[in-house]
Amino acid sequence: MTRTGTARRLATATAYGGGSVALGGAALVALLREEARAARRTIESRTSKGDPPSGDGIYGRTSRNGRGTPLVFAVLGDSSAVGLGVEHSSQTPGVLIAAALAELAERPVRLVRLAKSGAKSTDLEAQVDKALVEQPDVALIMIGANDVTSRTRPAVSVRCLADAVQRLTEAGCEVVVGTCPDLGTIRPIAQPLRTLARRWSRQLAAAQTVAVVEAGGRTVSLGSVLGPAFASDRDMFSVDEFHPSAHGYAQAAAVLLPSVADAVGAWPASADRGVRPIRRGTVRPIERAAARAASRTGTEVQPAEVGGSDTGQRGPWALLRRRRPPEIPTPEQAEESAVALTAPE
Repeated sequence: MTRTGTARRLATATAYGGGSVALGGAALVALLREEARAARRTIESRTSKGDPPSGDGIYGRTSRNGRGTPLVFAVLGDSSAVGLGVEHSSQTPGVLIAAALAELAERPVRLVRLAKSGAKSTDLEAQVDKALVEQPDVALIMIGANDVTSRTRPAVSVRCLADAVQRLTEAGCEVVVGTCPDLGTIRPIAQPLRTLARRWSRQLAAAQTVAVVEAGGRTVSLGSVLGPAFASDRDMFSVDEFHPSAHGYAQAAAVLLPSVADAVGAWPASADRGVRPIRRGTVRPIERAAARAASRTGTEVQPAEVGGSDTGQRGPWALLRRRRPPEIPTPEQAEESAVALTAPE
């Protein structure tokens, strides 16, 4: 079996919920293929042909206490990490998180965006090669949607992501992965393909979680960031109805920021006061933790020790956390208040 048992058999079929949906007959297979082609044509015809400006640069002023060395923040992954669908760098998740992280850390943050639109997990190797040159302190990876839509084998996706995380962590970089979003909310995808897309994306998200945590990183579920609110509010999508709008990216940044900040010791403990934990048993066997996180937006999963060891009777363990998303500046506020010492555009 491949990497961590193909991420523990897709996180034990997403915690005992059953395996992949069976395809019944040639007619259904043909229907699904046609639906996939139609959805892709619709999305591609509406999708912006150019990425927004990268926003690469330094955010935040040098602090008075002398902590002036910038944190290096690398953003890797696909179009969701790029911010495809918006026009200005200030509306992209990388810039939104970098500007907010600079305030929390009270030191400058240098943003390096290496993500590419259309990227799959197999493209992460080249992105990591470039990231390591920058010697990042923390990296955010957002990947998975294109693996699902291209039907990349889960074993391949999981292996490539795990290898990327391991290379970064071995270089001393903290890694946060925003797992595959729930593609069952994408309007151009018709039924029954939409139901299958939801199942596939949740299973991949659970498998990604197992692989990332065992490689030394932490994950944050983006499942229903493209979920109930997106499903009911067209303002959360860009014109292609596949990628988020500026509002949608701000929501995603708010979910990811606490974990990115915590990874570099910049998330204030006071921000978590009064936040109810995920029951008392927040430490769980990793497969169950991964499956739970896949269906609960904003759930962070990271390695945990039980009884002085990272393994127990049921294998490696993981800690689940859910934090209240902070207030993220609107794109307009970010453009006004984020101090870019190098012009990002």
